[in-house]
Amino acid sequence: MADSTGTPYRHPHEPHSSGVASRLNWLRAGVLGANDGIVSTAGLVVGVAAATTDTDQIFTAGIAGLTAGAISMAVGEYVSVSTQRDSERALLAKERRELREDPDYELEELAGIYRAKGLSDRTARQVARELTEHDAFTAHAEAELGLNPRELTNPWQAAFSSAVAFTVGALLPLLAILLPPATARIPVTFAAVLLALAATGSLSARLGGSRRRRAVPRVVIGGALAMAVTYGIGQIFDVSGI
Repeated sequence: MADSTGTPYRHPHEPHSSGVASRLNWLRAGVLGANDGIVSTAGLVVGVAAATTDTDQIFTAGIAGLTAGAISMAVGEYVSVSTQRDSERALLAKERRELREDPDYELEELAGIYRAKGLSDRTARQVARELTEHDAFTAHAEAELGLNPRELTNPWQAAFSSAVAFTVGALLPLLAILLPPATARIPVTFAAVLLALAATGSLSARLGGSRRRRAVPRVVIGGALAMAVTYGIGQIFDVSGI
C-alpha cells in the first residue's frame, strides 16, 4: 500500500531503504568491535595489574594491546571485506555478460523471479519489462544476486571503522586501570567494564532485534570471566613484591 504521494507504507521499525539497513549493519559491527576492544584490553590490563603495581608497565601493556588489537581488527576486516567485494564483482561481471549475450533469456529469468514471489504471469512479465527498460543490469543484480551495483562493500571503510571501534572500546579499561589509586584499580576497572559491556550488549541486542535479557547477561558474564581468568594468571606471576 502507498500514501497519497505514492510512497509505500512501512512499519515504523522497518528500515526505509537499503542505505539505512546498511548503516545499521555498520553500526552493529562498530558496537561489536568496541565490545571486543573492551573485553580484550580489560583482560590484558587486569592481568598485568594483578601482577604488578608499576603504572608504566600497565600502561605499556595496555597501549600494546590496544595497538595490536586495532591493527588486527583492521587487517582482518580488510581481508574479509575485500574477498567479499571480489566475489560481488565477479557475480556482477557474470550477470553483465549474460545480459549482453542472451537478453531474452535474462528477461524471462527476471519474470520468473517475480512469478515465484507471487505475481501473476502477466504482471511478472510487465514488471520485468519495465525494470529492464529502466536499468536492466541493476534490476537483475538486485533480484537475482541481492546486490546494488552502486553500493558494494568498501574494504577500506570496513578496516577503518573496525580499528576506530576497537580503539574506542579499548580506551575505557585502559583509563579505568590507570586513573584510580593502585588499591582501587582492579575493582574500578571491573565495575566500569561490566557497565560498559551491559550498555554495548543492550545496544547490539536492540540493533539486532534480539532480546536484551539474553544478550546482556551473555556479554557481561563473558567479560567478567575473561577478567577473572587473567586476574588469576596475574596473581600467579605476582611480581609486585619482588
